[in-house]
Order: sequence, then structure tokens, then C-alpha cells
Amino acid sequence: MTLKEELENVLAEIKNIGGIEASAIVSRDGLLIASDMEDDVHAETFAAMSAAMLGAAETAIAELRKGLTERVIVESQHGRIIAMGAGPKALLVVMTAPDAGLGLILVGMRKATEKIMELLK
Repeated sequence: MTLKEELENVLAEIKNIGGIEASAIVSRDGLLIASDMEDDVHAETFAAMSAAMLGAAETAIAELRKGLTERVIVESQHGRIIAMGAGPKALLVVMTAPDAGLGLILVGMRKATEKIMELLK
């Protein structure tokens, strides 16, 4: 199995949690590595902006000397975007339904980020 297929399997596993509508593995500099998204979403733009969002949050937290950024959550009327670091090379970003339970999603994302870190060593 190729690395890309293994990463796509990680995305397929977290989609089984429920409430996750789209997901992507993105390099820290905003390049799309793998995604599970609808065709009407421009995945490359989503990847670039998600990396910028998490990078800005990490810079702000570091400037305030408040530790490491765990995740960034952006909420709208129609859903949430959650971005979480997956080691020094990547991040995991998911888009959820507005009523999706965060608990299971965050636990699933944490497990997925550990798998991504292992795969991208």
C-alpha cells in the first residue's frame, strides 16, 4: 500500500465517527497531501487557508507564552472547521456538521494525528 493510500485510509476512518463532512491532511506550508471532500470544494484553497489559520494561532499563542496550540476551531451557522497539528510536517483539518458532537470528533482526530505522524516520519 502506498503512503497516499495509507493517509486516505486515515481520513476514511475518521469519517466513520459521524458528523465529519470533509477532511484533509495538509503540509505545514499549506500544500494538500490527501483529502476526502466533495467535488464542489476547492481542496487546495481549503488546505492553504487552514494551514495559515493554524499557523497564525500558533504564532499568537507562542507570542503570549501560553504553551503549544492544541487545535483551532472555527464555527459558523452551517458547521465547524477544526484544525489540529499532526507533527512537524502536517496537520489534520476536518469540517463538521453544525450539530456534530465535538467529544468523539476530537478524540478521533487525536488518534488520527498520531497515525499521520507515524506515517510521515
